[in-house]
Amino acid sequence: MAGEEYMRSYSWGHDPNRKGDYETASPCEPVDLPQTLLEPILVRHATLNGFTCRFDTTFVRFTENASGTISTFRDNISGLEYKIRSKYLFGADGARSEVFRQLGLELDVKPDQGTAFNVLIRADLSHYLKHREGTLHWLMQPDKQHPVFGWAGIARMVKPWNEWLFIVIPDRQNGLTRMPTEEEWIQRMREWIGDDSIPVELLNVSKWRLNEIVAKTYSKGRVFCLGDAVHRHPPSNGLGSNTCIQDAFNLAWKVAYVLKGQASPSLLDTYSVERQPVGSGVVARANQSFRHHGPIWEALGVSLPTPEQRMQALHQLTLPTEEGRTRRKNLQAALEEAQHEYHALGREMGQFYQSKAIYSDDETEPYFTPELLAQDQDLVYNRSTYPGCRLPHVWLNKRIPGEPISTVDLAGHGAFTVLTGIGGDAWKAAASQVGESLGVPIQAYSIGFRQDYEDFYFDWARIRHVDETGCILVRPDRMVAWRCAEVLGDEVQCTDKLRQVMLSVLNRDS
Repeated sequence: MAGEEYMRSYSWGHDPNRKGDYETASPCEPVDLPQTLLEPILVRHATLNGFTCRFDTTFVRFTENASGTISTFRDNISGLEYKIRSKYLFGADGARSEVFRQLGLELDVKPDQGTAFNVLIRADLSHYLKHREGTLHWLMQPDKQHPVFGWAGIARMVKPWNEWLFIVIPDRQNGLTRMPTEEEWIQRMREWIGDDSIPVELLNVSKWRLNEIVAKTYSKGRVFCLGDAVHRHPPSNGLGSNTCIQDAFNLAWKVAYVLKGQASPSLLDTYSVERQPVGSGVVARANQSFRHHGPIWEALGVSLPTPEQRMQALHQLTLPTEEGRTRRKNLQAALEEAQHEYHALGREMGQFYQSKAIYSDDETEPYFTPELLAQDQDLVYNRSTYPGCRLPHVWLNKRIPGEPISTVDLAGHGAFTVLTGIGGDAWKAAASQVGESLGVPIQAYSIGFRQDYEDFYFDWARIRHVDETGCILVRPDRMVAWRCAEVLGDEVQCTDKLRQVMLSVLNRDS
């Protein structure tokens, strides 16, 4: 950390060439929030909203019957076991999920990339980051002989700039024969920091595998698994917690609607159908991103066996020779390929669902056109109102300007949403009638000149891809469920069509 810098990369929207892509993708700014800080926020929110969070508790087993599930738990303090009855069981219990194991779902397992360690330390490195801020640091040390347990390291900022998580990768060739002692861990951290005068406090060490695993299906019967229980991968791309939360967001509204009798229980079958392809893509992307570090190591020469060879390779980067030019070109190419890890906006935001909870029968063209397929699906986020896509973000305001609001925030909040424009009043009336007859909340807004919300920049007009008299139906999870190109004759026709679509999306007969 105190040593020479070889290269750096912009990440997650900080590249001046990518800022606009991130700003148009969401009304929210990206935030770098470690799991250790996020979880207390979520627990507090859950507790304040009536949930009981039990710690020091072990899930033992479950049984399932026609009316629900019975789960057995053990209180680890008292040793007592108790049972909880529920209509459904959700296994969000991590990569060693006991719920998943007992459910017996099938895994798609590819060879992993070995063992790694998370080493959490407290060390004030603020003076080294003053003029070269960075939240993620690859530590090479080509001039030193590496210990077997700490061949390569990644310093991940947890709290700026005095708490760090070092991801430590052992030597793949020689193999790890024993666990390092606390003194050896601290010494290795000091070597990577490069300043023996800085106090280093070891907070925690954990061992994990660089997995490439995804479940082939996420649920069976009344039991649903989500998060790391069904997709396990390296932290590359930073999609772990995000994908877990997306799983829950997809499942939560469906469960709520089923429990309230607003949707058929078969709606829950769409959870796995929609989320499994997303999890599979994230697992593949994260592992491929980790593999892309190899060409960077090769170009820098740090994968060579001896310090002398590594320093010679590094020196070549400074020379006006053919070898030097080749190394510099390879390094630049490897860095550009790494953008698939640090700017994979398409993978982060571009989920596309195809299921019975999406109504695309009225579409005249497929979503994946030749033009779209020609784009890099990992890097490019295609904002679209095509059924199955995330509702695009556009800033709106009122006729008398106030606080801007995003289209994203018009939708959601446990309700379906209909968005229309000038000449689309029949859709608003239809939303009211259909919502009342089905017992389902449907909000409706008109966007356009002197409508409920103003589209001052005409951004919504450019991206809605339907006539201003048409409509877009958005699910409670802010995914587009259906769209209609234009108003259908009169209010009766619009009501009949919207009712037909809603019944289809909710998997209901009536």
